[in-house]
Amino acid sequence: MDPEPLVIVEKLKKYFPVKKGLVFQKQSGFVKAVDEVSFEICRGETLGLVGESGCGKTTVGRTMLGLYPITEGKVVIEKLDIAKADRNKLHRLRQKAQMIFQDPYASLNPRWTVSAIISEPIWVHHLAHSEKEKIERVQELMKLVGLSPRLINRFPHEFSGGQRQRIGIARALASQPEFIVCDEPISALDVSIQAQVVNLLEELQDQFQLTYLFIAHDLSMVRHICDRVAVMYLGTLVESADRDELYENPLHPYTKALLSAVPIPDPKKDRMRHRIILQGDVPSPISPPSGCRFHTRCPMEKPHCGELVPVFKEAAPRHWVACHEIT
Repeated sequence: MDPEPLVIVEKLKKYFPVKKGLVFQKQSGFVKAVDEVSFEICRGETLGLVGESGCGKTTVGRTMLGLYPITEGKVVIEKLDIAKADRNKLHRLRQKAQMIFQDPYASLNPRWTVSAIISEPIWVHHLAHSEKEKIERVQELMKLVGLSPRLINRFPHEFSGGQRQRIGIARALASQPEFIVCDEPISALDVSIQAQVVNLLEELQDQFQLTYLFIAHDLSMVRHICDRVAVMYLGTLVESADRDELYENPLHPYTKALLSAVPIPDPKKDRMRHRIILQGDVPSPISPPSGCRFHTRCPMEKPHCGELVPVFKEAAPRHWVACHEIT
């Protein structure tokens, strides 16, 4: 693995303005979807990004690829700073960094054939010199993701959910990328299909030396596919570590609560473990709590937790955590 990071995210912020009023819409604040998130991903590595719904995982992925403009901070992919890149450089980035979307039913144009969907990146980035070469490339990609090339002229509604996600993966691979954001690529699929798609992603990573940001809810699947895992809560990172270290030695109370909810197939072990039930609801990202954002639900809360923002520090080798109570 290359020690030099392929992807660098430094103090990334993404705020969405909140407006009220039907006619004269006045800005009344911001939704702080992502607030000072920092991490790195090395070439050939898979970083898992986990957390409950609404914590900002998808916004991180979309902002990294320039689908949302950056509010503050820096995103560097292959030594290209997205915030400072001109139109031509962003066009080149689009070729090297792609995204697999969560919903295979909404992410494919229903009016386009499979051939048109997969070939669009090939045409945009001038990766084929003729129509024949383009079609041959589309057929190769379909074989690569486990689809028959004979289905090349069919429309998305003629495929199952798993097949549509394979089409989305083929489209992401069409531009020959090095980095792919996988935005919950299995959450909308049947359980029987999820393992097939994850195995396909692993095979493609080995074959093409791909680098993944894998956004997911399923912590069991994250442990299977990821090298490192980062945990988000209300727009901020609370913990990051190597996969086995995080699962076997979680430090942050929020991470412990998440892992305590992971199903265990052994009924005896499941009955013996301690399940952590968090009290209260997730605060609003429009007006997040002061100090540590988790202190309103934390079982370890101390008076200073609501006053001071915890520093994201290295508590052990390659194990980072943001908590006042952990030294």
